[in-house]
Amino acid sequence: MTNFDDYLNEQMKDPEFRAEYDALEPEFSFMQAMIDARRETGITQKQLAEKTGISQSDISKFESGGGNPSIKTLRRLAAGLGMRVKIEFQPMTRV
Repeated sequence: MTNFDDYLNEQMKDPEFRAEYDALEPEFSFMQAMIDARRETGITQKQLAEKTGISQSDISKFESGGGNPSIKTLRRLAAGLGMRVKIEFQPMTRV
């Protein structure tokens, strides 16, 4: 385990920290899904920008968590990757 993993595991014992961390999960999931999809298709940010008309800097922001794309924008990004968007609601789990 790395020092960061040890630190995170220790912080997760704090209920307030864990709640804030868990609240960020949808953003982390989106960022990782977008990066993974782009890597799977072998497309660079620049190529995706050219296919979608969305600036490369905006794509970079989305992948780093610095943006808040609309569903319409998500659909354009997915189409540029030859994919579709799936958004779902799931029951909250209590720990």
